[in-house]
Amino acid sequence: MPSTVRLHRVFQAPPERVYRAFLDPDAMVKWLPPNGFTGKVHHMDARVGGSYKMSFTNFSTGNSHSFGGEYHELIPNEKISHSDIFDDPNLAGEMQATITFKAVSCGTEVNIVQEGIPDNIPAEACYLGWQESLILLAKLVEPDIPDGP
Repeated sequence: MPSTVRLHRVFQAPPERVYRAFLDPDAMVKWLPPNGFTGKVHHMDARVGGSYKMSFTNFSTGNSHSFGGEYHELIPNEKISHSDIFDDPNLAGEMQATITFKAVSCGTEVNIVQEGIPDNIPAEACYLGWQESLILLAKLVEPDIPDGP
């Protein structure tokens, strides 16, 4: 039975910066792959009806898996909804991810719901991977580094 994971985190960064990190290919390869993986964005058309394709590579073994999907809803600085489909037939099914962003007193509250996770991926492993990724996301979006002179 496909599973669902729900994550919640507050980032000390404005919603615009956190939202942008979910749609900028260079940012995504920096924070989205969990520990021990590298990432590559092969294609990204971040608009409603647009699609994306990316892959994660296990740095220890060199094995990679690719996945992609379509953007269903994009409300700037508030919501992203998209599908995720693995290319591997052993990871069949279509997942749905919904990410919401809300300005709060100290930054941005983010809620992530990922539904339809294939049976071959234990929900706890998916949850752990997301936690690792969100730590990396914080390291990207929380520093407020001014441009030099």
